[in-house]
Amino acid sequence: MNFKNREFIVRNGLYWPEILRKDVPKSKTALQPIFEAFTNSLEAIRDKQKEDKDHKGKILIRIYVVEGAIEETHYFKKVSIIDNGIGFKDDQFERFNIFRDVRKNYKNLGSGRIQYAHYFDKTEIESVYEFEGIFYKRVFYVSKAEDFLKHNSIVYHKECKKVEAIESETTITFNDLIENSDVYNSLNDATLKEKLLERYIHYFCYNKNNIPEINIEFYIHSNKESESHITSFDLPSIDKTKTIPLFYSRKTDLGIEKTNESEEFMIDAYKIPKDKLKENRLKLVSKGEVIEESEVSLDILANTDTIKGNKYLFLVSSNYIDSRDTNLRGVLNIPTRNSFERDLFASDKEIFLEEIKEEVNTSINSMYPEINEVTQKHQQDLSRLKNMFLLDEETAKSINISINDSESEILKKFYEAEAKKEASIDASIKESIDNLDKLDTRNPNYEEELEKEIDRIVYAIPMQNKKTLTHYVARRKLVLDLLDKILKRKLHVQQQKENYDEALIHNLIFQKGSNETDKSDLWIINEDFIYFKGSSEKQLSKLEIDGVRVFKNKFSEEEERYLTSLGENRKIKRPDVLLFPEEGKCIIIEFKAPHVNASDHLTQIDRYANLIRNYTIDQFQITTFYGYLLGESIEPRDVLGSVSRYEYSYQFDYLYRPAENVIGFDGRSNGAIYTEVIKYSTLLKRAQQRNKIFIDKLK
Repeated sequence: MNFKNREFIVRNGLYWPEILRKDVPKSKTALQPIFEAFTNSLEAIRDKQKEDKDHKGKILIRIYVVEGAIEETHYFKKVSIIDNGIGFKDDQFERFNIFRDVRKNYKNLGSGRIQYAHYFDKTEIESVYEFEGIFYKRVFYVSKAEDFLKHNSIVYHKECKKVEAIESETTITFNDLIENSDVYNSLNDATLKEKLLERYIHYFCYNKNNIPEINIEFYIHSNKESESHITSFDLPSIDKTKTIPLFYSRKTDLGIEKTNESEEFMIDAYKIPKDKLKENRLKLVSKGEVIEESEVSLDILANTDTIKGNKYLFLVSSNYIDSRDTNLRGVLNIPTRNSFERDLFASDKEIFLEEIKEEVNTSINSMYPEINEVTQKHQQDLSRLKNMFLLDEETAKSINISINDSESEILKKFYEAEAKKEASIDASIKESIDNLDKLDTRNPNYEEELEKEIDRIVYAIPMQNKKTLTHYVARRKLVLDLLDKILKRKLHVQQQKENYDEALIHNLIFQKGSNETDKSDLWIINEDFIYFKGSSEKQLSKLEIDGVRVFKNKFSEEEERYLTSLGENRKIKRPDVLLFPEEGKCIIIEFKAPHVNASDHLTQIDRYANLIRNYTIDQFQITTFYGYLLGESIEPRDVLGSVSRYEYSYQFDYLYRPAENVIGFDGRSNGAIYTEVIKYSTLLKRAQQRNKIFIDKLK
């Protein structure tokens, strides 16, 4: 035996804190430690079968959870993976402790166990193995805890001693999850079975007649609640297989050129009933495991498309893909054409990522004519969208549109691309603006010179932008016409018994639940509002500004008493609209149904302002408020007759209240609020007047 009992395994030339931080960071795949251990179990069984070809492999996974306070919730405790493979003999344990060891397999660098340390505070391995007819039991731990790293180690070898046994067996137990994880808390035998089938479907299908006996057991407080099994009956059959050659490229003095050297890529296609496969998928496979994240995607079939009740899974494998796996298992180092061209230290030859993607998708289209038909339909739908919204064909060629993009996502990409064109337009516009300095309104040729500059700008602006401006003005008119119909109760939905008026107006002006003010129609109230940050009907306790929670997480005893007093929970109040024009300022907008007397709700905005003034975190000291109470049933004498300081603005047909105090509690200074009470019909008239000049020009 080459290892001492009760010693930290230290390797010269390795500095583990740096390796953990830079060389092999924490995987983004939460279940990566389990996948690593499961892969090791498969390999250990294969090694055992080399010694005994009749050996029947077994893998048992036990998941342990405890019940949470809320019914049917669980919290992960630990998971054990047990196999009857070859075990951790001295040679195997030696390789386990060498970083970037290629003796096991040139594609396997032995970095997987580092994920044990990233995810779990303590991983315990107990392994019984046979050597020269005698059984030994080895026990060791993996961790990146401080007492390990201070010895510059992540492995502690507890002991190795002779034992009485009849079969080799290894148990890997993951204890003490370092960070709480919903993935692990929702883990049970059924969900893990599904994850393993997704991850190892390629390996399972190619070893269908020789997969180990795989059982998964689920325990709650050490009582077995359920179990699942993975057998050959769970595995779909390969529907079609196609092998395609992809050629290497190399750098030359003339640029990048194709070589005559190629690698074979195998496409395995599975046709699976839609109730068993949620989405159509195209996945790369490395060393028998499906890669969860890669830029090679299915471009000819949307995730949700179903053909004759089936969805499709395509798995692409190649020795080239295996050789491009990295220290972080499943993260591939396959270059794009551009990255290869820029990389001064690139290898002599490579196969590019985009070429893999293009050739695989083309081959799949030829394998399945029915998929080609669906692809054509998606192209027709895109053409229809372009025509409907006057989208520029030139812009379409410059952006990457995925077959999985929704119509709204496609439109967003178009508009973002169009926005980038403004940079080139700005130069021409600036030149015309600079030329204004030379104009003289007294000159008889003034109008002619001005028209020249106008024509210059019109020429610089593409037709698409002109169409967009027309679309913008026309849309505003339709929105105002729709508001008019709502106020006159002419919509079909308003003929029902339920009163939808307030919700219809609210969603017209700013969709409930949205925080995209730039896509709202808040301009009906004030043109500036669409440029402010804000949200629509957001619970106060969940309100965020720039991703930071506004309200406190913890309150004093007195604050908590008030916020939940009189049978109310004031933390879950939902103002209709909150806008934040700048630091320290807040706009509160409340909508009332047209038939509701708005004067009955004069203090509602004040109460919201008080909550925001007093119960936000110190970072958000909001002291200036502007309130807008919007309705249609507004009787000025009701508002003026209330115990308040509202005044009537005869010129603009609305009521306003000059600044009032917003009282600060518990040491906070007072704020101030200015409030207006306005009819929807008044807002409509104002907006129609602003829009009228543009509509008249279009006519």
